[in-house]
Amino acid sequence: MTLQAPSFPTPLVEKLPVKVGLRLSPEMKQFSHEEKVFGKETWSVDFGDANARLFRQLFDHMFTDVTILTADDNPDLLPIDALVETSIDAFEFSVPEQTSSNSFAVWIRYRLKVYDDRGDMIANWPVSAYGKSETKALGGSDALEKAALLAMRDAAALMIMKLDAETGISSLGAVSAPATAESPMETDEDVAISVNSDNTSPFVAGGINQDAI
Repeated sequence: MTLQAPSFPTPLVEKLPVKVGLRLSPEMKQFSHEEKVFGKETWSVDFGDANARLFRQLFDHMFTDVTILTADDNPDLLPIDALVETSIDAFEFSVPEQTSSNSFAVWIRYRLKVYDDRGDMIANWPVSAYGKSETKALGGSDALEKAALLAMRDAAALMIMKLDAETGISSLGAVSAPATAESPMETDEDVAISVNSDNTSPFVAGGINQDAI
C-alpha cells in the first residue's frame, strides 16, 4: 500500500519571515514498513514520496521562502536563514488482531533538526503523531491507510502550532514574527486535534479523535 500525501486546507497562520532550506533524508523520502502478525497476514505501509510532498506543502504555508535541498546541495552557498533536516525516528502500527478491537492505529515520530546560517544546530525536535481508523466503515487495507494519513496530518498540525516555540526558528530571519494559528487544521472531515504539551506519549501527543471523523 503506497500512501499519497494527506491534503489539508491552507492553515490560518501568518508566514514566518524566514528563508528556509528543507532537506529530507533519503530514507524518509522512500520510507516503508512491513509487519507480519503472528499466524495472520503481512501488513505493509509504503510512504513513497508522501513525506516529501507533505513537508513541502506544509513549509510553503509556514515560511515566506522555502528551498528544497538535495543531498548534494551545499547550504552555505544558498541565500537561506535556516536549514531544516527531517527524518523518521520511529514508525509503528497495530491491526485489530493485535489489539482485539476494530481499529487500526499508526504512530510516527518525525525529527526536525534546525541549523542557523553558520551551520550550528539550534534545535533537535522530535514530533510524535498518532492516527486511528475503524474497520467498521472501511476495509482492512483502507483503514490502515486512513490511520497512516491521519497520523501524518496530526504531525502537520503539531508542527503548525508548535514548531517556532520548540525550535525558535523565527529568530533566524531578518524580522522576528511568531506565527499564530486560529484553526491550524480544520478539514472537511472535521478532525479534532488535541496536543499534549510534553509531547511524550504517541497515544496522546496530537491525538486524533476518531469519533469526530
